Amino acid sequence: MSEIIDTAISELKDGGIIAIPTETVYGLGGNALSEAAVKKIFDLKNRPLHNPLIVHIASVDELEKLAKNIPDVAYRLAHTFWPGPLTLILKKKEIIPSIVTAGLDTVAVRIPDHWLTLELLKKLPFPLAAPSANPFGSISPTKPDHVLKYFKNQLNLIIDGGECQRGIESTIVGFDKSQNPIIFRQGAITAEEIEKITGKLHFCTHEDQRPKAPGMLSKHYSPKTKSCLTNNLKTTLQFFEGKKIGALLFQNPLGDLPLDHQEILSESGDLKVAAKNVYAAMHRLDQKNLDIIIFEQLPDKGLGITINDKLRRAAKD
Repeated sequence: MSEIIDTAISELKDGGIIAIPTETVYGLGGNALSEAAVKKIFDLKNRPLHNPLIVHIASVDELEKLAKNIPDVAYRLAHTFWPGPLTLILKKKEIIPSIVTAGLDTVAVRIPDHWLTLELLKKLPFPLAAPSANPFGSISPTKPDHVLKYFKNQLNLIIDGGECQRGIESTIVGFDKSQNPIIFRQGAITAEEIEKITGKLHFCTHEDQRPKAPGMLSKHYSPKTKSCLTNNLKTTLQFFEGKKIGALLFQNPLGDLPLDHQEILSESGDLKVAAKNVYAAMHRLDQKNLDIIIFEQLPDKGLGITINDKLRRAAKD
């Protein structure tokens, strides 16, 4: 693996963009301190410039190089959940190019929990800006094959770190003027877990005009196939009778659909397993030339709230 790391370092130092594995989804990584490299990321993804990126670092000690006026509660969160799927929104220092933060005075930062990417970050002289390795708005990638499908012949290096273990994006937490914590994006760490550290949270998770964080746009994570979210499978199936239907289901298969048109997220009803599987299942259904994909709403608790949020945005017209 040292050869792969060395190749990645060389590519990144030359201003290139590579695909990196994390515990959440695969990312398109580039030098976060290089405006030219970050612009390549936006161009590759066809991502609007008003949508900020997350900066990835290797150690909590690096926070003060990138951010200022860091509240004590941010350090408590960092020491509790890093490395891991938590992103903090903090006041940025001038070292961060404006393009990374979409012109905002804040920067999104996290430490990913994947040994390969951590090893890479430790050896780099700069942090990495790394949004998900997919064209803007499409299904997030949780396997190297997903990245290859999206960016074949456009990337010199895709680091194969296997399947992402958490499978959905990081939870994003910021702070208001009084340093009260706010969730800007629901993710792999639940609000309940964060509230054990912060106390009661506020939520601000939707903003299309000038989002304060990634993942706030109302339509996102979407398959090419038309899709809908339902809590009444029987009625929805009747509505689309005569169509070529696929179904993304939580736990139980449907008797009146071909089995190869169904994806079960967790036969045991485990929400963590469902989260790990949701994007990969969505990718498979999107390749079946269906007329419609029906998403079954999951139990609206814990990680189920997060997954339902992803499915809702994916299904939005």
